[in-house]
Amino acid sequence: MRIMNISRCGWLALLLLLAGGAWAQANLEVNTPAIAALQSSMQKRHVELAPFYANGAIGLTRDGFVALRDANAVPLAQRQQINGLIAAENQDRSALYREIARANGKPEWENDIRTTFAQRWIDKAQGGWHYQNNAGAWTRK
Repeated sequence: MRIMNISRCGWLALLLLLAGGAWAQANLEVNTPAIAALQSSMQKRHVELAPFYANGAIGLTRDGFVALRDANAVPLAQRQQINGLIAAENQDRSALYREIARANGKPEWENDIRTTFAQRWIDKAQGGWHYQNNAGAWTRK
């Protein structure tokens, strides 16, 4: 018996194909009061996070979250603040992925939604921002 070497994305595509393409029907733009509240919170926080993206202190992770990439790029007096902002952002992102899956009636899709959004965040990142590539290494856009 020959074992096929299929990448993680390949497995996901195969599973979605076997599931009858249901994932292709997910509404990632679904809007509920909970989703709207999370998006509003994230938009307000983005104003505070933007300078830290720009100076390379924080970056987008490959799993759809934000991480402190270079603590030295943050003045000591602001480190507690940035850690709090990152924690709040990641909490909202996690809740957003969960709510979108629930709103689609498919809570089991949460991980797939997180993966999709991880790529969306990276695609929409401004030039100069950092993100993790598929291997987990930090890359500058």
